[in-house]
Amino acid sequence: MGKITSDGDVEAINYDGFQLTKLDKVIGAARSNSMWPLPFATSCCGIEFMATMGSNYDVARFGMERMSFSPRQADLLIVAGTISKKLGPILRQVYEQMAEPKWVLSVGACANTGGIFDTYSVLQGIDRIIPVDVYVPGCPPRPEQILDGIMNIHELVKNESLRRRYSDQYKDLMSNYNIESNESDEQ
Repeated sequence: MGKITSDGDVEAINYDGFQLTKLDKVIGAARSNSMWPLPFATSCCGIEFMATMGSNYDVARFGMERMSFSPRQADLLIVAGTISKKLGPILRQVYEQMAEPKWVLSVGACANTGGIFDTYSVLQGIDRIIPVDVYVPGCPPRPEQILDGIMNIHELVKNESLRRRYSDQYKDLMSNYNIESNESDEQ
């Protein structure tokens, strides 16, 4: 019949010739298997991310073989490497240009916390200017760790409610970053 989850929800009902499930589940599965990442890579973490794109690790098996270098066509921002305070406003502008829904993967110690560069010129974590969904630790992280971060993003995307982006909690989060939500999306 159907698989019942821990919260008592039925995941899917199977019969001969058809299957019933929730629209949220179908859209989540489609989104997670067709993500278009925008790599924002600097320094050594960017090189490790490039290795992830190679044939040994093959990120294409996650539906991410098409890198998008236009923020308006991307839905996953991968920030890998050191972000200077001068580069911070540009990163924020790239994030704001991305269409909803969008997710952020912070790769490496420098993007997560500033890394070893505790100086006046380095941003001490990108979560000071944009919200981050998944952090990948390491200096630099191995491609396996980056793949683990991508899989965590996919789980988040699969299980995210379609209404989360319009919740009061999400609007409060965006207002903390001084990012206004697009009111025309709600109608």
